Order: sequence, then structure tokens, then C-alpha cells
Amino acid sequence: MFENLQERLNTIFQNLKRRGKLTEEDVTQVLREVRMALLEADVNLKVVKQFIKDVKEKATGEELLKSLTPAQQVIKIVRDELINIMGETNQKIKLSDKPPTIIMMVGLQGSGKTTATGKLALHFKNQGHHPLMVAGDIYRPAAIKQLEVLGSQINIPVFQMGNKVEPLNIVRGALKEADKNGNDMVLIDTAGRLHIDELLMKEVSDIRKEISPHEVLLVVDAMIGQDAVTMAKSFNDQVGIDGIILTKMDGDARGGAALSARMVTGKPIKFVGVGEKLTALEPFHPDRMASRILGMGDVLSLIEKAELTIDQDKAVELEQKIRKQTFTLQDFLEQMEQVSKMGPMDQIMSMMPGMAGNPALKNLQMDEKQIGRVAAIIKAMTPAEREEPRILNASRRKRIARGSGSQVQDVNRLVNQFDKVKKMMKSLAGMEKSGKLRGGKLPFMG
Repeated sequence: MFENLQERLNTIFQNLKRRGKLTEEDVTQVLREVRMALLEADVNLKVVKQFIKDVKEKATGEELLKSLTPAQQVIKIVRDELINIMGETNQKIKLSDKPPTIIMMVGLQGSGKTTATGKLALHFKNQGHHPLMVAGDIYRPAAIKQLEVLGSQINIPVFQMGNKVEPLNIVRGALKEADKNGNDMVLIDTAGRLHIDELLMKEVSDIRKEISPHEVLLVVDAMIGQDAVTMAKSFNDQVGIDGIILTKMDGDARGGAALSARMVTGKPIKFVGVGEKLTALEPFHPDRMASRILGMGDVLSLIEKAELTIDQDKAVELEQKIRKQTFTLQDFLEQMEQVSKMGPMDQIMSMMPGMAGNPALKNLQMDEKQIGRVAAIIKAMTPAEREEPRILNASRRKRIARGSGSQVQDVNRLVNQFDKVKKMMKSLAGMEKSGKLRGGKLPFMG
């Protein structure tokens, strides 16, 4: 997510910082480079033009150019304008004073609408609500079954009447069901098409007019780039939407749709899907995202993720080990198991101030299968080997590989990865000592 843009802007601003005092020509040149970076990130051309115009107006004043830190001022202006483009603040779902709150999910087929319905339902369930999901897509093969499977995985009821009943009648039945069972939220998964057509728009419009949902959320596949913006504008013009959910943000290194959709439609991005797991749906915070794009980290989101997944007692224990540089392979395994619950490692690291782009973290990835392989290798070691990997000579590594059902290369790879993590931990401890971390504390510990 935004990886390419983040790398480009980081390079541009690092060069800018080296220049000291700035001239108006320096700022103009930097903005040309920023313009190209945004266009390469697939940001809408009109949005880019307006963005550059607004930044230039604020970045070429005499007061700024004569300031002691003009480069930092320019970066702050760019950050502020990125926030402005993406919507300034997080826009929450409007809850009805008189339950149930009705949320209607719309979008094209293949955008991840059904999965987003499940993720959103789980999000509200975790907040103490009692959602009901409605299978209103009667056209796509297995759409009803998919929603039922999702419902069983997250233990949330699904209302369906098969694929022979009109969607409007299904929705009417669902609202009666919610009233009877005390569901305070109703999430309606509507039908999509492979492209926008009159039939799709009429069906969605009819349901909207009939039930007057509190929120109409457009689910958009971030990976289709500029088409996502065009599609969002069409739905907003013809149906009327209240917000956007961008899915598959973890699969798009450019991220231009997120920087364009809100500006073009005037509707806020409310959530982003950042992975396949049903917990991988995040409220969209423009200010946090702007900081992440500029390599400033996103400590607040990191803390929120950690609070949901990390064992606090183990976190305190780990914090002490990081400070004392006594981090072992056993600690590594336990921390991998906990941190993996928070999401992909590259996403987590991108939230740490100054950690984005750190070469020590390049290609540091984890998934469930990999954690299982790592666990087998570490458990095949003796306590002394887990405590001090430097004693792992060639014969020991062969024995561990045999005992764990792996190859010697796998053992070597694990040891190298552990060395990278120790460097990261050393870097974190150094940031804490230098006061670069907020409050002088390791952010996702304690």
C-alpha cells in the first residue's frame, strides 16, 4: 500500500533536506518531482493538478523561504494537503438513534463486496453490536453460500431466501427478522455486475428508495486504479453513496485510488481492506495515512492493533529484553506468533517512525505456514542453541534440519532473519534512548 509513492517521496524529500536554504526555483523543481510521483502512483490528473497548485501557493511565500527549516516546512505543507485530499478526519458510520442501523453495500462484481460485508459485520460485532447479514445477491453463483460461510466463521447470522425471490422482498424479510431477533445492525450484500449497467443501477436505486438505509457504502477494488475513481463517480451520481470501502489496498503498491476517490466524489473513504483475513479491515484515517506515505509512521494505528492482539504481560517482558539486548530465538518465535496476528510484517513496520525503507527489514515477511516452519526449526534446537545462535556450526545446523524436517538452507535463512530482527530491536532501543519515540517509550510494548 503506497509503497512506490512512499519510496519516491522519501527520496525527493531527503534530497530537499540537504539543500538548506531554498529558492522558489528549488520548490518548483521539487513539486515537479512530486507531481510525477503522484501520477506514477495512479492519482487522478485533476487531483494532482489541484494538489500541486495548493502546495505551491503555500510553499513559495517569502516567510517560508527565509525560515530556518524550509525543507521541513515544505514537507509539512505536503502532508497537510495530502490529508485535505483524503478527507481530513476519519468519518465513522452513522448509527441510527432507533435501531437497527441499515447499511447497504454496493459495487461491481469482483470488488470484494461480499467479503467486505463479512469484515464490516465482524468489526461491529467486536464493538458490541449484534449485526445481521443479508444475502441480497441472487445472481452471482454461490454468492449466498459465500456469505453463509463467512457468517459461520465469525458467528454472525445470515438472512437469505434463496435465489428465486426478488432482492427487495429479501430485504423486507430481513428487516422483519432483525426486529424479531433484536439485531441492531443490518448489512445488506447487494448484487453486482461486471460493469455498470441500467439494470444494476435500477435494482440498487429501488432498494435504496424502499428502505432508506442509514449508510450506502460503495466497495471499490483499489487495484483497478483510475477505473475505481470513474466507477465511484458513476455510483455516486446515479445512486448516491455515503462512503467508500477500498478493498485490496495491500495488493496495490501505488495507492492512487485512495488519493483520488474522495476528491472526485466528495464522499469519504471510511474503511480500507488490508489483507485476506476477516479482521483485516481498518477505519481510514487520512492524517495517519498521510504520515505513513511520507515515512513518518503511524504509531496510533500500531497501538490500536497491538492492544487488540498482543499479550500485555509478554509485551512488558519483551520490552525489558529489548532494552537489555537479551532477545533469544525462543523470544523471536513467541513474538512472531503474536505479531503475525496484527497483519503482514511490512505493514507493521511501515507504521514505525523512521522504519520504512530500513534495509535491515527488507523482505522480512511472515505468514502462518512460515511460522509453523520456524517453530519446528527452533524446537529442534537445544536450549543453549536457542539462547545463543552463534554456536550453530555446520554439524549442529545439519542436525537441526533433520530434526525439523527441513533443509540446512532453511536453518541458515532463519538465523539470518533473526539477526535482522535483532538489528531492528537494537534500532528501536536506540530510538527510545534518543527520544525519537513518542513519550520516550517503545510504542507497541507496555
